[in-house]
Amino acid sequence: MTNLTYSTSTPERSTISVPDLRSVFGDRLITPNDVAYDEARKVFYGNIDRRPALIIRARNATDVARVVALAREDEFELAVRSGGHSLAGHGASDGGIVLDLSNMKGIEIDAAQRTAWAETGLTAGEYTTAAASHGLATGFGDAGSVGIGGITLGGGVGYLVRKYGLTIDDVLAAEVVTADGQLLLVDAATHPDLFWAIRGGGGNFGVVTRFQFRLHEVDTILGGMLILPATPEIIASFVAEADAAPEELSAIAKVMKAPPMPWVPEAAHGKLVIMAMLVYAGDIEAGERAIARFRSLAKPVADMVKPMRYPDIYPPDQGMHPVASVRTMFVNNIDSGAAQTIVDYVHAATAQIAAAEIRVLGGAMARVSTDATAFAHRRKRIMMNVAALYKSPDDAPVHERWVEHFAAALHQGDGAAYVGFIGDEGSARVRAAYPGRTWERLVAVKNRYDPDNLFHLNQNVWGRSRDGVGTEWGRSGDGLRVN
Repeated sequence: MTNLTYSTSTPERSTISVPDLRSVFGDRLITPNDVAYDEARKVFYGNIDRRPALIIRARNATDVARVVALAREDEFELAVRSGGHSLAGHGASDGGIVLDLSNMKGIEIDAAQRTAWAETGLTAGEYTTAAASHGLATGFGDAGSVGIGGITLGGGVGYLVRKYGLTIDDVLAAEVVTADGQLLLVDAATHPDLFWAIRGGGGNFGVVTRFQFRLHEVDTILGGMLILPATPEIIASFVAEADAAPEELSAIAKVMKAPPMPWVPEAAHGKLVIMAMLVYAGDIEAGERAIARFRSLAKPVADMVKPMRYPDIYPPDQGMHPVASVRTMFVNNIDSGAAQTIVDYVHAATAQIAAAEIRVLGGAMARVSTDATAFAHRRKRIMMNVAALYKSPDDAPVHERWVEHFAAALHQGDGAAYVGFIGDEGSARVRAAYPGRTWERLVAVKNRYDPDNLFHLNQNVWGRSRDGVGTEWGRSGDGLRVN
C-alpha cells in the first residue's frame, strides 16, 4: 500500500498519520476528533457502544482494498459495516478500523434479463424501491433499513422466502475483496468454493463490494399487517394455516403485547396479540382467498392487508437504537402446548417490547439441496426468535434471563441456528449455524482465502494461519494511535 504512510514505534503500538490518510480518503475518513464521529460510530442496536480509532467510508472497491491492506499490514482489528444491524455489534470495533460501506449505493438493473448488480452499501429498502420501478424484486428480510451486504451473506429470510427462496438463492455472482487485497469475481464457475461459502457463511472470507442478483416479477402484492388476538388455540391455528398456505404466501408473525399505536384500538393496548405481516406474491383474488383463512381464525383486532406495491411492505425507519436480547432457533411445530408456553412467557415479560417471532418456512427455500450453499437448514419447518427490547443496558441481566428461559422452554431438541440472528453467544452457537460437513467446508475456504483471520468480526469460522498458528487481531483501544 505505497500511497499511505504510517510508522511502527514499537511492535505493539502503531501511529498512523491522519493527514496522510486524508490525502487518500478526504472527508470519508472520520476520527475521534471529528464532529461527525459519535454519529458515525453508531450501529443499529443501542447497547453496542464501541469507539473505533478510524472510520473510513469507502466509495468503491479500490477504497475497500486500501482499507483491507491498512488493517492487514499493521494487524489492526477490522470491522466491516453494511447496514450495522449485527446483534453482536460486528460492524463496530474498539480501537480498530471500521470500513463503512454505506456510501456504496450503486445499482445497475437489467430489466430484460431480470438481473441487478448492486453495491453492498444499499439497504434492502433502497434496492427494493429501485427494482420496483421495473415491476421486479429480490427477496431480503423484513426491515428496509438492513444493509444488503450483511443480510445476503447470512442467507436472507424474508417476505418472499416461500415463493422464491432465500436471498442467497438469487445471488448469481459477487465481487469480493479478499484478505490479500485482490478483487475477485466469484460465481458458480469462477472460485466456486468461495461462491458457495459467501452464500450463508457470513463475512468470514472477504468484503463483498457488489452482488449480482436475480430479479422476479413482483409488482402489486396483497400484503400488510393483520392483528389477531393471541390465545394458544389461535396461535397454533395461525401456524398451521401458514404452513398449509400456497407458496405465494409468506408470513412473519410476532406474539406480543399490543403497542399503543394509532392503528391499534385502544381497548387492545397491552393485550396479547398476533401481529402478522403477510405477503401474497401472486394473483390478488387468489391471495384474498388465502388470507381469508387467517381472518377467519378470530375477529381481527386490526386488518391492514390490501393490494400494494411491494416496497410498501417495509415500515418506515423510525431511527430507533434499541437495546436487545435475542435468541434464535428452529422448531418442528407449534402445537397448543408450545403456544401456551408462548402466551405464558410473553404475558410475564417486563421488557418494553417482548415478543416471540414465528417464520413458517418451506416452499422454494426447501427445494434447494442442503449442501448447495453454506446455509444448510433447508428442511427446517419453522424459525423462531424470542426477543426483549428495552431502554437501558443496565436492565440486560433480567431480560437476558427471560430470553434464555423462554428459548429453553421452546426448545424441541434441534440445536441448529440461523447465523443472521445469532448475537454474541460463543463459538458453540456459531457451530450450530453450520452443522456437519458444512463447517469443515467453510473452514477449508477460510484457510484458503483468509488464513490469518483478518475478517474475524463476524460469526467466526475458525481457521489457522499458514504456519498453523492463529493470529491475534485487534489491539486494545490505545493500540492504534493517530496524529
